[in-house]
This record gives sequence, structure tokens and C-alpha cells, in this order.
Amino acid sequence: MRIAYFTNQYPAASHTFIRREIRAVEALGETVFRYALRPGKNLVDSEDTEEERRTRFILSAGAGEIMRCSAVMLLTRPLVVYQALRLTIQIGWRSDRGILRHLVYVAEAAMLAFWCRQESIQHVHAHFGTNSAAIAMLAWRISGIPYSFTVHGPEEFDKASFIGLAEKIRHSAFVVAISSYGRSQLYRCVEPQYWRKVKVVHCGIDPADFDAAQNPTTFARRFVCVGRLSPQKGHLILVEATRQLALRGEDFELVLCGDGEMRADIEALIRRYDLQTKIRILGWVDGLRVREEISKARALVLSSFAEGLPVVIIEAMALRRPIISTFVAGIPELVNSGENGWLVPAGDVEALVDAMQACLDANPEALAGMGKVAQERALLRHNVNTEAVKLVSLFQASTRET
Repeated sequence: MRIAYFTNQYPAASHTFIRREIRAVEALGETVFRYALRPGKNLVDSEDTEEERRTRFILSAGAGEIMRCSAVMLLTRPLVVYQALRLTIQIGWRSDRGILRHLVYVAEAAMLAFWCRQESIQHVHAHFGTNSAAIAMLAWRISGIPYSFTVHGPEEFDKASFIGLAEKIRHSAFVVAISSYGRSQLYRCVEPQYWRKVKVVHCGIDPADFDAAQNPTTFARRFVCVGRLSPQKGHLILVEATRQLALRGEDFELVLCGDGEMRADIEALIRRYDLQTKIRILGWVDGLRVREEISKARALVLSSFAEGLPVVIIEAMALRRPIISTFVAGIPELVNSGENGWLVPAGDVEALVDAMQACLDANPEALAGMGKVAQERALLRHNVNTEAVKLVSLFQASTRET
């Protein structure tokens, strides 16, 4: 089967789960073409560099080529282009990006449709329910090639009506939620007759990347937090919790892996609290370095206000590390307080301090026991090879139905 994967940016430092999924689908004998609007920035992983080489970028084709493909589609298939224009106005009139931006999507979709027809693509799968899903939907309207998309959250859930999420679900062959929580949020935004289209396929990890024999069982007095430095991740709360633990005289370290728009604010708060010896920000690092940092840590800590289901939690669990995180989105589907980590209410500094203190106070045997439970749960629920089989089955069913 010939499948096109389409995203707004690919590859990207925070999208290793997409690369993993694509390669698992290919391992099942399917042919995958990689398309994106633009490449990601600041790539640090050699595997991402290789993926960039294999990806075709719409915006790199240039405005002239995009307009040429649009003209070809308009001249050869005027009715479907007209239908695509109607559909984009329908979802764009109340969008936060406006009608003009959505009209640009039509031209980008024409380019994607043109490439897909050239390559005899049988199905298009997009990641994220935002503009990538809109372009995949419009490409379907132009080309007739069925599409699906994976919704991660929380952005899609926060502005479902503004991005026309319901309309994208209605026209799709199917839509993927990465957790039961995500499925429930998709149920909320579309009529019950479309619920059958919503399927749960977990983001997966490759067990070969998480060989327990290579993972130390010692637990240093160190926490690691991995993720984009953005408002939804709650890093300022984590810095505040670090300050309170430091005031208690606790000896520990916090390592932040990631970068983003909140970095300056986080660094300013670290300086204000004089925590430079307690907190280090590494910026974006490659997958191997992330696994190394997690393995050196006592636990992964995420103080998120909003999430989908963070892949880094799955990775840390596979590395036999307990998790400290918040009761939001799909996280409680993986983390059980007292079994493989600690869950606290989002935004509750005192509860976060108590959880981090409990982790520091726990003996190595207790932490190892939590880590064992965590690894078993992660590998059972999030094996990329198992999840890829589910996904390919859905791709094949969509082709049979057209």
C-alpha cells in the first residue's frame, strides 16, 4: 500500500514519535511517502537529518510551482476545486486564522493532491488536527484520496470549533486519538453518528531502544523534565517547587531538556531564586541524550497544565523510571500514584513539592519496584510495532471502502 504522511513541520525535535511510527509502518511492508509544509528547526538528531532528506516540502517548491499545480487542478477538475473552496470557506469563516489563510490552504492542498496523484498514493495520514488536517481534507476533496489524522491535544481540544475539527472528522476515513481521554474529547465535538470513526492508537516506542540491560538501576538525587518550554507545561510551577525543596536544605538537581518561548521567563525566575546550581537547561538534545538524562535521574517530573499524552512519560517508564506528573488528560491512563509514580493536581505547588520530597525520600528498592511496574505497563500498551499493525489495518480498510 502507498501511504503519504503529511504534517505542518517534519521532521522536528519534538516529533520523534512520528518518525518512529512511520518506520514501524514501513517495517510492515508498506510504502510511506513523507510530505510536509516545511522542515522543523534546530534539528539535533542524525535520524531527523536523514528524515529531512527523505521528505518533500510544499513551501520549498515555491509560490510559482504551487500556483501552477493549482491552475492545473482548476482547469482539469474545476468542480472539485470549487467544492474545496466551499469547504474551506465553511471551516475558515470563524477560524482564528481567517478566510485568506484558508484560501492559501487550498493552493497547498492542490500541490499535495498533485504530488499524491503522481505517486499513486492510496491514503493520506496527517498528524495534528490543525492546518495539516485541513490541507489533507482539502486534498481529499480535490483528489478523492481518503485521509485520516491523529489528534494529540491539547491545542486541538482548546480550539476545536475554531479549527473546524468536527468537519475534519466528518469527512475523514477515520481519526486517531492517542488516549481514551483524547477519544472522549473528540466525541464531544462531533455528532454521535461519527463516533465510530474515532479510533485509539497509542504513540509507540521501539522496545529495542529501551534495553533494560543498558539502563542503570542506581537512582541519583536528580529529576529530569523533558518537553517544550511553553506555558502549558507549567515550568514556572516546577521552578517554584524546586525553590521550596532547596529551602528545606535538600540536596538534588533538576535538569530541563527542551527549549521554547518560555525559556527567558524560566531563566529569569531561576536567577531570581538563585537556583543556578540546582537547575540546568540543556535546550533541545537528541533522542539518545534524552534517554541518557532520564537514566541518570531518579524520576521524570512534568508539571503540565494541559497535555495529550506525553511520549516522554512512556519513554521514561520504559527506562524503569517513576513519574511525577499531574492529573491531566491521558496521563492517569499510564501513571498510577503509589504504583509507578506520583500524580498531583495541576498548579498545586505544595502537592508537587510533597511528591518530589517523597521521591527523594524513597529507598532504591521502592524506586526499582516502581520502575519495574512502569516498564511493564509502557511496553504492554505502547509498543510501536503493535500500534503500527492497528494503524495499517485502518489504512487498508479505508482503501477498501473507497
